[in-house]
Amino acid sequence: MIEPATPADVAAIVRLEAVALGKDAWSEALVTHGVSGDLPTVHYLVVRDGGTVIAYAVVSVVGDIAELQRIAVDPAHRRRGLASRLLADVGRRAAAERVQRLLLEVREGNTDALAFYAARGFEEIARRPRYYRDGATAVVLELPVTGPDVKVCSTS
Repeated sequence: MIEPATPADVAAIVRLEAVALGKDAWSEALVTHGVSGDLPTVHYLVVRDGGTVIAYAVVSVVGDIAELQRIAVDPAHRRRGLASRLLADVGRRAAAERVQRLLLEVREGNTDALAFYAARGFEEIARRPRYYRDGATAVVLELPVTGPDVKVCSTS
């Protein structure tokens, strides 16, 4: 079940941040602010297994644009469709808020993530050189969320 994160989830989210994003991981303070609602456009969603957070997504919604800022799955629980389920849930929530498009950035060398998003209808719209701390380029992807014949983040 996917549900909003609570303050009790912060430590687990911070741990997954470090595992999934290394030097680009967000600080505990930033995660705490996001989970607590101090950042009104930011929403944290989690998947739990026996009460333990095993995956999460972070989305920011401003006007008619949503930005998927994070999606991460604990390595022991990967390849079970959790990222797909989280992405589909983000898409449904975005559509419910009348968002027109969902954006995200992916590290240029992350071929698995690029393939994951391409398979779900995302298309490259730009590149951001030196976006990451190590100087790597980010690929900006977009998925239309509303309109005729739009597939909103299926779980396929």
